[in-house]
Amino acid sequence: MPVIKSVKGFKDILPDETGRWQFVENTARRIFSHFGIREIKIPILEKTDLFRRGIGESTDIVEKEMYTFDDRGGESLTLRPEATASIVRAYLEHNMNAADTVTKLFTIGPMFRRERPQKGRFRQFHQIDVEYIGEKDARVDAELIFMLMHFLSTLGIQSLNLELNSLGCSLCRPGFRDEIKSFFMGKKTCLCSDCTRRMETNPLRIFDCKNEACREVISSAPVIIDFLCDDCRSHFDRVRRFLSLLNVDFTINPFMVRGLDYYTNTAFEITTGAETSQNAVTGGGRYDDLSQILGGPAIPGIGFAIGVERLISLLPESLETDREHPILFIAALGDEAQQRAFEFSNALRLRGIPTEMDLSNRSLKSQMKRSDKVNAEYTLIMGNAELETNTAPLRNMESKEQTEIDISTNDAFIASTLRKLRARGDKS
Repeated sequence: MPVIKSVKGFKDILPDETGRWQFVENTARRIFSHFGIREIKIPILEKTDLFRRGIGESTDIVEKEMYTFDDRGGESLTLRPEATASIVRAYLEHNMNAADTVTKLFTIGPMFRRERPQKGRFRQFHQIDVEYIGEKDARVDAELIFMLMHFLSTLGIQSLNLELNSLGCSLCRPGFRDEIKSFFMGKKTCLCSDCTRRMETNPLRIFDCKNEACREVISSAPVIIDFLCDDCRSHFDRVRRFLSLLNVDFTINPFMVRGLDYYTNTAFEITTGAETSQNAVTGGGRYDDLSQILGGPAIPGIGFAIGVERLISLLPESLETDREHPILFIAALGDEAQQRAFEFSNALRLRGIPTEMDLSNRSLKSQMKRSDKVNAEYTLIMGNAELETNTAPLRNMESKEQTEIDISTNDAFIASTLRKLRARGDKS
């Protein structure tokens, strides 16, 4: 019978990899807390209508990529393909707007899209998602982007480039939509099949196409910045002014759009100059209409999402993360020594001393190899002779120095001895 393997596009994250994951997540939690951003945990499953209404029926996610099924009660459910719609749903459902003018939230967790698996892209992937909900002031946009750039720099990601655009609002976007639809109709024969379809459903999505022929057509297309209403233009000017005040460099990319229908006004993308086929690191933007789309009042918001797998691929190769290892390994020979070691090891763990021992009654040589393999700092060696004298050698595995310690007393004495030795070693 063959071994059952994981589902295509779903990846195990093995212990040797988790150090980098923990580094990214811990750094995120630390920096987000400095900016007053609190963690929210949202369900993996949501009602399908949340994403159909929130993301948009004409998006590739809703049309092609969602994992959707009917449960036993006949209700259509979907594994979340992104987090913003879920966070706004939770914000509205629990009346979080009553607590503060602006609510700053983040979540870290898996998302699901059924797209073609390829290098660095999976059907279950992980995102860090941050949302500022409740305030439309341009300083909110600038603070969020400033914090994001700081976070990426702290991770050690180099050559970051920030691109900005404004996508307008429900007042100025219809005129632009009509203009670009007319423009692309005249270039229809040059567009790919996806863009020909998008021309009827959502012409703005054409700007997101990566097809070379389409990119050439897009390069001469009208741009939305020329169609902004006074309010949108003023907001965009203020965002740029506040970013400059915070010494954040940026360039204007008038052809940049976001892939989801709920975006309005400020849109941004961060790329890296690292030589790679896909240089995008993260992106986001404002979504002032999303609350109303989901049935709530008019509440503005802005946010971003970063793929954790993408971040990890960009971390410096020289980065060293702390790998958990035991402070003490107990090498015990003989039944009585094994029993004493078993008691000691579990008692020491309760005292905060990471401890390991061999449970196979192997030779001392094999047990010392095991201690080296798990990278233990010290090894306590116990056998019949040590039990008779109530003293045992405690070996520093790096320096190979040995200290005879009393094993007739309880685990507290051993724990105290280890702490003293480690402190003395740190000072030297």
